[in-house]
Amino acid sequence: MLPIFPERAVDTPAVEVLLDRAFGPDRRQKTVYRLREDTSPIAELCFLSYGGAGVDGSIRFWPVEVAGRGALPALLLGPVAVAVERRSQGLGRALVRHGLAAARQLGHGAVILVGDPSYYGQFGFERRLTVSLSLPGAVDPERFLGLELRPGALAGAAGAVLPSWRCLRAA
Repeated sequence: MLPIFPERAVDTPAVEVLLDRAFGPDRRQKTVYRLREDTSPIAELCFLSYGGAGVDGSIRFWPVEVAGRGALPALLLGPVAVAVERRSQGLGRALVRHGLAAARQLGHGAVILVGDPSYYGQFGFERRLTVSLSLPGAVDPERFLGLELRPGALAGAAGAVLPSWRCLRAA
């Protein structure tokens, strides 16, 4: 098992450098970043791994809600980043497993993400759980996936996925 630690405030600059290297400096233009605006990731669900050069892996979860079903709470997983020199060593899988286990233990019911179906399918993410959901921008629909941490958590879910603060202000 690879050592995984909670992210601390002091780690944030190094995580941001890792994310820029993994996804490029234009990563903030992606649709999922609209769901992260004006909010913070859930501190208890931010984890990382350290290597010889500092932070070499990171995962974060963000609070979101499906507006069309009475503000159904969910988590947005991402980004998951692994330093180039650590890829293909199982660190990404370890981070995802660790993060999902922590989310389940904290009582969260559902997780959504935009990512590679062949990769995230190994953790149980499925497209069928998000077919009635929409994001605030364009994404490849085949990459918009969901996972129920609690059976039935996304049953009947339909509508726009929004940052939690937007649902609170609209109420």
